[in-house]
Amino acid sequence: MSAATTTVRPRPAGPARPGGGSALRGVLAGNGVVTVLAIVLSLVISAVLIVLTDEDVTEAAGYFLARPQDTLEAAWEAVAASYAALFRGAVFNYRADDLTGMLYPLMESLTLATPLIIISLGVAIAFRSGLFNIGGQGQMILGAMVATWFGVHVQLPVGLHLLLVLVMGVLGGALWGTIVGALKALTGAHEVILTIMLNYVAVNLVAYLLQTPVLQREGSTNPVSDFLAPTALFPPLLGGAFRLNWGFVVAVLATVFAWWLVRRSTIGFQLRALGANPEAARTAGMPVRGLYVVAMAISGGLAGLAGMAQVSGTEKVLNTDVAGSYGFDAITVALLGRSNPVGVFFAGLLFGALRAGGVTMQTETGVPIDIVLIIQSLIVLFIAAPPLVRTIFRLPRPGALQARTAADPVTQPALAGAVTTAPAGGTAPAAVPAAVGEAGGAAAGDAPSPAEAGRAPDGPGTVPAVHDAGPAPHDPGPPPRGTGSTAADRPATPGEEGVQR
Repeated sequence: MSAATTTVRPRPAGPARPGGGSALRGVLAGNGVVTVLAIVLSLVISAVLIVLTDEDVTEAAGYFLARPQDTLEAAWEAVAASYAALFRGAVFNYRADDLTGMLYPLMESLTLATPLIIISLGVAIAFRSGLFNIGGQGQMILGAMVATWFGVHVQLPVGLHLLLVLVMGVLGGALWGTIVGALKALTGAHEVILTIMLNYVAVNLVAYLLQTPVLQREGSTNPVSDFLAPTALFPPLLGGAFRLNWGFVVAVLATVFAWWLVRRSTIGFQLRALGANPEAARTAGMPVRGLYVVAMAISGGLAGLAGMAQVSGTEKVLNTDVAGSYGFDAITVALLGRSNPVGVFFAGLLFGALRAGGVTMQTETGVPIDIVLIIQSLIVLFIAAPPLVRTIFRLPRPGALQARTAADPVTQPALAGAVTTAPAGGTAPAAVPAAVGEAGGAAAGDAPSPAEAGRAPDGPGTVPAVHDAGPAPHDPGPPPRGTGSTAADRPATPGEEGVQR
């Protein structure tokens, strides 16, 4: 007996089954949750270290078997006091007598985060371009040196002088980054080696110039420059009671610029393509060598801007410690922010708060400030190993929900439609999932949207492909001549109804 093949149109996907693609599981599978949990896990491990190094806990542990509650209470008090001091020194000092004292920790955190955010944006752009720029320290020093010279030896009106110092700081850092990009483009030298060597050159160059009349303060034997002119300094942002200045606004604008550059500009698209696959970018006609130079110039320019913000905003002078550890902390911040400008901004705020609060924690509780460095290191460790965090907290893997939905025999027909084969005059068997393009995309991790899942085929005559589920049914033969669709898709004429029955 002949069998008729009937195409079942796709149906809108029904509600997700329990444990399926719920919104909560989708959130837990995201990278943002992994970042937050990495920070929490770092604080927990650091709390264990605080307990192990606390003298009161060590003393109470000597008679732990007799009175265990004393050890537990001492451990809790040590951790609570340390993290409370960290909060008071970084965010809000609730023990202060006036509002200025209460807000001072937050303002100090923003002040310390300002150069860190700017230099980290430059490192993140280099990362997105496939370049591992660890020369932020040298580029920051060059920007600070050039900005200091123009801030000390040039006299211009208010506003114009600060703008000139800012531009020259950017150009100084961009020049140092361009050297790396040009050498890599022309000779193929690795940027890691180049930036390490140029860091040493910059450190020794600033130490030398601060011993000469070029930068050294007149009449001083210390390696320090003259104070920058008042017209070359960033004015205070919230009054003279805080060190926070308009350099923080520059950091915000730099974040907006970096986001626009990466996400909305043509050069940003080319840099992302370069970072994803240089050979593919070259095949597409992109100037790969020129992009290396552009990427390092932009990265170095932002690092130079950070140096300028340091001397024109916070320090007001140039010394040999102008860059400090900002160059290497920027790598940590860029990794924590996943090379996303917005993520880098908030990661810089976090590290600025840890810098400011660590001093208060050490002063009030005696906890070594190295604990803050341990927290930062653990955060980077867990951020660099997302599978470890997902395993500890039993989080779903990214793409697991789509793969599970694609393999589900209940939801798959709703996503891609089904083809049923029914014998004449009989009952149709179970539906066979159709392997259309949408289902293939779901199996690969890209589940179709609800609009696509419920959309009918484009027109009559659309026959989806069928998985090989066994011997093919009897072929009734080709459709009658002159027809543009199969008998299953076009409406039956009165003369054909009896034949189909």
